[in-house]
Amino acid sequence: MKRAIPVVVLSIAGLVPVWLYQPSAGSSTVRTTTPAPSTSSSGSSGTNVVTTTTVDTEKGPVQLQVTFSGTEITAVKMLQQPDHPQTEAAVPKLVAETLRAQSADIDTVSGATITSEAYKTSLQGAIDDNAKKASAASPSPSASAQSARTVDGTAVDTEKGTVQVRVTFEGDEISAVKMLQQPNHPQTTAAVPQLIAETLEAQSADIDTVSGATITSDGYKESLQAAIDAKG
Repeated sequence: MKRAIPVVVLSIAGLVPVWLYQPSAGSSTVRTTTPAPSTSSSGSSGTNVVTTTTVDTEKGPVQLQVTFSGTEITAVKMLQQPDHPQTEAAVPKLVAETLRAQSADIDTVSGATITSEAYKTSLQGAIDDNAKKASAASPSPSASAQSARTVDGTAVDTEKGTVQVRVTFEGDEISAVKMLQQPNHPQTTAAVPQLIAETLEAQSADIDTVSGATITSDGYKESLQAAIDAKG
């Protein structure tokens, strides 16, 4: 009977890690705890990053991190989103439409209406927050014009279509990238926001190729490098 006690204790101890283990969410997005409402931070060269308040839906929470260069939306990152296949498919479309429209006036993605509406609500909040910050700062237009420079990369013809980027520099920093031409393919639509986000983070054309969009990625990087070289 005395030998049985250590065996039971060890068995219970062995189960503790299982009880404490928290399975991770199936979504590929980064999940974070909810921050204070609409926080923002400024970069050293006119960029403003706004973390929106969380919008709760019956499918799950939606929260964005939006990067602005002045009033231009240069990147959108999902911090929280519903763990559903429809949402996974809808998010790249919503981000791509946002970068194209430069507003929250974008179409709802079919099959992901709830997530789309929450996304647009959260996005509009970020736009309003950025506008208030820009209005309060009231930078000199002449100073901004002198510091910012826009350069178009070469148009790269690929078997999928033409790829060309327009890059905005503030000093030596890449502050924004806009697609002037891109292949009309779902893979490209999904890949472009990732390529732009990677560019703003790496501050160079030395970025990873997006899986499933290799041809577009290579064309993007070639056009981007040409813009960087032209800037000098």
